Amino acid sequence: MTFIRRIAAAWVAVSLLWCLIETAPPARAETTLKVVMHSDLKIVDPIWTTAYIVRNHGYMIYDTLFATDAKGDIKPQMVGKYEVSADKLTYTMTLRDGLVWHDGKPVTSEDCVASIKRWAQKDTMGQKMMSFVKDLVVVDPKTFKIVLKEQTGLVLPALGKPSSNVPFMMPKRVADTPASEQISDFTGSGPFVFKKDEWKPGDKAVYVKFAQYKPRPEPASALAGGKVVKVDRVEWRAISDHQTAINALLAGEIDYIEAPPHDLLPVLKKDANVKLVDSNPLGNQYAFRYNTLAKPFDNAKVRQAVMVAFNQKDFLEAVIGDGGGIRRHADRPDAFHGPRRPHQPRSGGQEPHGEGRLQSGHAVHGLADTGVPTREEGPALPGRLARLPDLLGGRRHPEPDRRGLRQRLVRHGHVRLALRQGARVPARPVRS
Repeated sequence: MTFIRRIAAAWVAVSLLWCLIETAPPARAETTLKVVMHSDLKIVDPIWTTAYIVRNHGYMIYDTLFATDAKGDIKPQMVGKYEVSADKLTYTMTLRDGLVWHDGKPVTSEDCVASIKRWAQKDTMGQKMMSFVKDLVVVDPKTFKIVLKEQTGLVLPALGKPSSNVPFMMPKRVADTPASEQISDFTGSGPFVFKKDEWKPGDKAVYVKFAQYKPRPEPASALAGGKVVKVDRVEWRAISDHQTAINALLAGEIDYIEAPPHDLLPVLKKDANVKLVDSNPLGNQYAFRYNTLAKPFDNAKVRQAVMVAFNQKDFLEAVIGDGGGIRRHADRPDAFHGPRRPHQPRSGGQEPHGEGRLQSGHAVHGLADTGVPTREEGPALPGRLARLPDLLGGRRHPEPDRRGLRQRLVRHGHVRLALRQGARVPARPVRS
C-alpha cells in the first residue's frame, strides 16, 4: 500500500508538471510558466530530506538511472542499456549518449557510483539494496557494474523508485558531500537549471530550460520516457494563503495551482477559464491510529467500541465538505480496499464495521466492563475525548468541527490541480 501510494503521489505530482510543460506553446520569445505548488521550497537537497516539494524540485534539475512509468514498470532513463549476468549477481549499466551536466561536462559512471553511495546512506530502500551489494565497479567513463553478494530483486526497483528519497544522479564532487550535510552545489543533468541567485524562500524558486538536455526518444509515461521542455522558464510562487492563490489564478497572474483547497473548488468551477483536473481518480483512504499509551485507548474494548460508533460520512463532510462534487462513495462505504481497487471484493464490498452508523447498543455493551463513563454518568475525559461517551450513548454531535478537521487533514486528501487556460497554456485537457 505504501509503495503504491508513493508511486502514485510521485508521478501524479511530477508528470502533471511535465504534461503542462509539454502542452505549452513552443518557445519563441521567453515563455514562463508560473505555478503555486503545495508547499514552499526551503531545502534544496533531495537526498537530505524526504519532503515531497524537494523531491519535485529534484525531478526538475536532476535525472535518474531508471524511472517508473504509468504502469508501474521500471524503465531505463539515463541508462542506455543494462545486462544481468546468468547467475544474477552482476548488473552492468551503460549510460546513454548525450548526457551532460549543467556546467557542460559529461556525465560519467564515477558520478553515478558516487551518487548511489550517498543516496543509499539516507534511503531505507537504498540501505537494504546495499546490504546485498559486494562492490560498485567503474568499468569505463560510461559503464559501471553493481556486483552482488547474493541474488536480490531490489536493484532495479530501488534505482527506479519514484519517491523520496529518489536516487538522483549528481556530479561526483557534489555526491562526495557527506549524507549528513546538505549540498551547496546544485549542478544537475536534468531538463531545467536551478537559478540559485533568484531563489528566495517564501517568495519563489526559478528554473530555466537546459538547452543541452537530450530527452529519451520514447513518449513520456509518468516519470519515464522523453522529458521534452517547451517553456523557457518555470517559477514556483510561494503563496501560503489559499484565497490569495485562487484570486491570482482567476486574475491570470499564475497558470496553475497544484493542490487547491477543497472548499474553494466550487469557486474555481464557476470560471470558464479554469480547468480542474482530477489527477487521482482512485481517491485516497484515511487511516486512524489510536494512541494506545493514553487512556482510554489503552483498552481494546474501547477501541472496538469506537470503531462501531464511527461514522464515515460525517467524517468526510467535516474534512472536505461537498468539495465541489469530489466526495465520492461517502454514502456507500466500499470495504477496506475501497472502490475500483485491485483487491475490492466482487460483491462491491461491505463496510467492515456495519454501515459506520452509531450503534449505541453494541458500543455501550462493549464499554460495560471498561470503566469508561457513559453519558448518564457524566464525561470524565479530557478535551475532545469528552465527546466519546455521548457518541457511544447514542447522541450525535450536532455540528462536526469542519474547519479544524479540514485544516489538519485536508492536505492528505484527494490530490487536485487547478489549471488556468490562457495564452501560455492552451485550453485543452491535461493528461493525468
